[in-house]
Amino acid sequence: MNQALSKRDISTRLLVPGIILISFCLRPTLTSVGPLIPMIREDLSLSNGLAGFLTTLPLIAFATFSLFASGIGARLGNVRAILLGLILLGIGTVIRVQGGSFLLFAGTALTGVGIVICNVLIIPLIKLKLPNKIGIMTSVYTTGMSGFAAVGTGLSVPIAMELGWRGSLLSWIGLIVIAILLWIPQVKTKKVKGADEGLSGGKNVWKSRLAWEVSLFMGIQSTMFYTLIAWLPDLLIYRGFTAGSAGLVMSLMQVVGLVGSFLAPLVAVKYASQVRIAVGMGLIYFVGYTTLFSSNELILYTGLTLIGFCLGASISLAYTLIGLRTEGGTTARLSGMAQSAGYYLAALGPVMVGILFDWNKNWNILIIMMIICALSFAYLGSRVGRNVKV
Repeated sequence: MNQALSKRDISTRLLVPGIILISFCLRPTLTSVGPLIPMIREDLSLSNGLAGFLTTLPLIAFATFSLFASGIGARLGNVRAILLGLILLGIGTVIRVQGGSFLLFAGTALTGVGIVICNVLIIPLIKLKLPNKIGIMTSVYTTGMSGFAAVGTGLSVPIAMELGWRGSLLSWIGLIVIAILLWIPQVKTKKVKGADEGLSGGKNVWKSRLAWEVSLFMGIQSTMFYTLIAWLPDLLIYRGFTAGSAGLVMSLMQVVGLVGSFLAPLVAVKYASQVRIAVGMGLIYFVGYTTLFSSNELILYTGLTLIGFCLGASISLAYTLIGLRTEGGTTARLSGMAQSAGYYLAALGPVMVGILFDWNKNWNILIIMMIICALSFAYLGSRVGRNVKV
């Protein structure tokens, strides 16, 4: 009995650190790739199209396997499924640096599958195991992801200068192994059915109007984030920034976003309705995007600060709403549905801007598209922020 209690106590004590460490693992393996593309392209003789596809492939994996992640969680239990996701992430990280282009793409796709299993199931796990800490844990989780996304971007090239691009991509395996070791105590000797391992069942979210609205809400914020990551530097250069200063602005936006990412869930869970928060965020987005029409640096910096804050806050709010708008096994189902829609739209956003720019040759296209997204975000926020359940 004492030994059983001791194991349970260890598991409880390691749950929060385990979730935090998992959040650290879910973005660097992705964000470290972009800055290394020139090295990878030259070493493997990749075309520009294939090199670009390397950064799009994880989004496609996210969007596709988000649909199956909740089913994996229901079958294995959320805890075991998350452990599986971490193992797949580690295997993919190792495979993609072992050979040529085939292994690079196969390993990258596998890392995407591992990441999305963890990403979809962490939110319902938090709701089930830490129901009184949804706000703070969602804040910590999303801030950890965002923070280490920036770390991955910033360290990839310096590490590659010492170890090569393969060594740089492989360097994250240590963090993943530590996360696996910290998560293993959560797994029971025998699978436990019920709240401890995740609930099967739940409503059919595909027939729910509210579930579709939450999914579109997630999709719009993802579209804005990935579209701006892809094209905002070019817009800033067009406005007179150097390439270096445009990159610095993007980094500072991510830092400001960490504040929004941490605060949004803490504020959201204090109220039964999140309509004012979501609509207000959409209007702040709108104001921020309109400043991009200006060439005045003070106006631009002010607008970019607002946009950066909202980019961090909106992803945290979207994750929080998945938990607040559902009960039981429906949480995992909605998490999978919303993230699938989100990543499919995120993959389309940058492509659409590129096509429209080729047609019109005017960077105002990007601003107009973002303004439309901001207004859509505000409208959907007025729907998903209501105190109702899927």
